[in-house]
Amino acid sequence: MSQETASRIGLLGGAFNPPHLGHLRLAELALRALCLDEVRFVPTARSPHKAEPGAGPDARSRLGLLEAALAGTACPFRVEPIEIERGGTSYTVDTLEALCRREPGRAWILLIGCDQLPGLPQWRRMDRILELASLGVAPRPGFSLEVPLPLEARRRDQWSGAPGELVWLPGTGLLLSSSGLRSEISRGHSPEGLPIQVEAAIRRENYYL
Repeated sequence: MSQETASRIGLLGGAFNPPHLGHLRLAELALRALCLDEVRFVPTARSPHKAEPGAGPDARSRLGLLEAALAGTACPFRVEPIEIERGGTSYTVDTLEALCRREPGRAWILLIGCDQLPGLPQWRRMDRILELASLGVAPRPGFSLEVPLPLEARRRDQWSGAPGELVWLPGTGLLLSSSGLRSEISRGHSPEGLPIQVEAAIRRENYYL
């Protein structure tokens, strides 16, 4: 199957603790900008890059919050539970290799914020990741747009569908973070930026309180 005809799939990973409107907006922008057929949200079982917050929903409960966030959207979004089903520390290279075995012939692109750029060269087997997928990077307010030198030569104006490329995405313009939302909820506030159904589930289950 040629790159022109392969299904183009965006992978948006993270803890989604909790999922918020910034995640959904990034997926919508990437869907259009990259001509994607689908965006899959990939919740981590345990992140290798961030410490887990001391309290909050477990992995399966975070999966439920993400499913609630996507409920009712008309966009081709779905939850990909592969990392939670695998358990343990979630490494992107393991996820990509498993997806490529399960669904050969797809064109994959990882959707990330520019805050992750400085650490990319230290990701486990980054060379292998770039054999399997490309990178779609979205600006975030307050973070540098500098591309690490090892990745500079991979920059492209548009994604061809081939692996190993780095392209810029539109920024969401939203000043949202899951950690900030957790802090607001723990203080008893009802923060802006949560899908209504996610906030309802958080209140019902007393998460972050």
